[in-house]
Amino acid sequence: MFTLKSYSPIALAVVAALTHTSLMASDTTPASDEMEVIVVTSDFRQSSLDKMPSSISVIDQQQIEDEGAQHFEDVLNGIANFNWSGGSSRAKYFQIRGVGEQEEYQGAPNSSVGYIIDDIDLSGLGMISSMYDLQQVEVLRGPQGTRYGANALAGLIYLKSNDPTSVFEHGAELQLGDDNLRTYSGFSSGPLSDSGKLLYRVSLQKHEQNGYRDNLYLGRDDTNGRDEFTSRVKLRWYATDDLVADLSLMHADFNNGYDAWTLDNNGFDTLTDEPGVDKQRTTGGSLKLTYSGADSFELVSLSSMAQSDTHHGYDGDWANPEFWAARSCEGEPCQYDYTWNKLGDRTTLSQEFRLSSTEAGRIFDGSTDWLVGVYGLRLTEDNDTLEVYNGWEDRLLAEYEATNLAVFGQLDSELGNGYALSVGARLERRESDYSDSDKDAFEPSENMWGGHIALSKTLSPGQQAYARIARGYKAGGFNMSLPASLSDKKEFQAETLYNYELGLKSEWLDGDATTHFSLFYMDRRDQQVSASQQNPDEPQKFILYVENAGSSHNYGAELEANWYATDNLKLYGTLGWLETAYGDYAYQDKYGGLVDLTGRELAHSPNLTYSAGATYRSDLGWFANLTTSGKSEFYYSDSNDSKSEPYTIFNARVGYETETWSAYLWGRNLFDEKYGVRGFYFGNEPDNGWADKQYIRYGDPRQLGVTLNVKFM
Repeated sequence: MFTLKSYSPIALAVVAALTHTSLMASDTTPASDEMEVIVVTSDFRQSSLDKMPSSISVIDQQQIEDEGAQHFEDVLNGIANFNWSGGSSRAKYFQIRGVGEQEEYQGAPNSSVGYIIDDIDLSGLGMISSMYDLQQVEVLRGPQGTRYGANALAGLIYLKSNDPTSVFEHGAELQLGDDNLRTYSGFSSGPLSDSGKLLYRVSLQKHEQNGYRDNLYLGRDDTNGRDEFTSRVKLRWYATDDLVADLSLMHADFNNGYDAWTLDNNGFDTLTDEPGVDKQRTTGGSLKLTYSGADSFELVSLSSMAQSDTHHGYDGDWANPEFWAARSCEGEPCQYDYTWNKLGDRTTLSQEFRLSSTEAGRIFDGSTDWLVGVYGLRLTEDNDTLEVYNGWEDRLLAEYEATNLAVFGQLDSELGNGYALSVGARLERRESDYSDSDKDAFEPSENMWGGHIALSKTLSPGQQAYARIARGYKAGGFNMSLPASLSDKKEFQAETLYNYELGLKSEWLDGDATTHFSLFYMDRRDQQVSASQQNPDEPQKFILYVENAGSSHNYGAELEANWYATDNLKLYGTLGWLETAYGDYAYQDKYGGLVDLTGRELAHSPNLTYSAGATYRSDLGWFANLTTSGKSEFYYSDSNDSKSEPYTIFNARVGYETETWSAYLWGRNLFDEKYGVRGFYFGNEPDNGWADKQYIRYGDPRQLGVTLNVKFM
């Protein structure tokens, strides 16, 4: 795809730097990497990662900066047993250990993977995930039934931005690169009052690029472009000696194009006359009040809200009128013009209160911490979906609202002789109401419960083993706009997942190296499966619905390792192994035939995920980072047997750092690997009799650029 003469001067400079084998010297001595205690902030008690009896990945700020990550997409391939579905302009649909959604074209929001930014619940709306000024990314694998309930059947993604500081800190960053990449970022933090009781932090980022596609029909190179703005504001107020208020506000406006599909699978030269869009504008906030004035307990109130306007649309014929008119359909010029657009308006309001014991409030002779809480969530969503086919329009207006109420509790006990026991449970009631312009109406309600039991044992000062059983749940739901032949699939039941896990967290070489290993088995009952049928009478349309499979079983392992080999060199890596299989499940194809998936692997569930990285900082200020990541093949869909190809990607970053400024040359996907992130298998060519064919959307190709960063106090 790329030729030497097509490179910009920036690109040529980066290539030269990345292929240079030696590092020069200077006079600046940055602080060397040191082992630190990583705290999991998504947990009730914000525990140390090494002490938590669960499989959790944490990507801290240093790694985010070392790898030059701009968006969550840039780090997700380094997470074991984690995958994503590329049916949108940015990563939005995630799978953890083979469980998660691949798309959401219609129906009520019902995520398997929770997605939270600074305590603001954005599950199912994961694309607005800038990495700038972020403290860390946390990925919790397995059901989080006690802490998060219905939206965390498979696990949770939690993004935490940096908190306000008691001293002034400021910074700015400029990034330029191929594909007309331009990113402008800045932050400011410090006290707002002389007393130091009111602190602030503000961060802004504007990211633009063309999107790696050339629309040959329109003569444009930005129809798949990215135009993304993210802002965050944090305030911390020490109201009294016993009361702290943390306010987090965010606004994100992603105005992206979506022109990623081609009929001939070339992947990057499109022919659409009406390129799609993928937009999301979200304004949200959270308020956390922490009262610690009582001797025996601490009270936390956590309030949040988010309002999101979304617009996802695409040119479904993937071409233009002239292209189709030049083809023959039963002896006549083809006429095929199809577009699909969905406008969404979602609002969520949530409130949580929880009481947790202090050291003086422990029970059972001071051996046990306790926690109890209540939670409420109100979600409303209006959708306007419009399909246009050869001048004919079909519009569906839908309204949905749901209320979740939950109570939860947890006990954490020290049993003696290095043993610790954690037991938690959550009871949740969900009531919902749906209606649309096609006269479909549903009012499902249900009671659900989840929880965990975890036993851990300290084997030595640097070795902790654990065994964990967790039960997660996902609410049932309904299918709208189904034909009479599928009337028995109007509703589907709640799904339950039991996760059994063994783990070992270790320190080696006097703490210079750590490993986290987990082995798991997942038992999914009444598994919810997204099925689709291409309508044989209207081939441009699909019948989409969710149904329950009998069961499925996933098992595998994760390994994460970090090693500070020297004061200047850090090595790290991850390895995920995953086996998945359907239980008893079969579906009907578009011709009414029965397709049996019993025993087949689940979609977007690669058997192998892996990553490795190395970061070197010289005592003289020079810096280098090299990472690689990859996946084995996986099925693209539960509705067909098409598969991806295995792939491996290499990234590199070299630069020079001082205490106040730094400069880097970087390259992503250095060897220009062409890899699929989403695939469909259906008929989309009328001149070929709508015959089924494999279509693939590819990930980002090679990109090269420079980054300049300044920080000062």
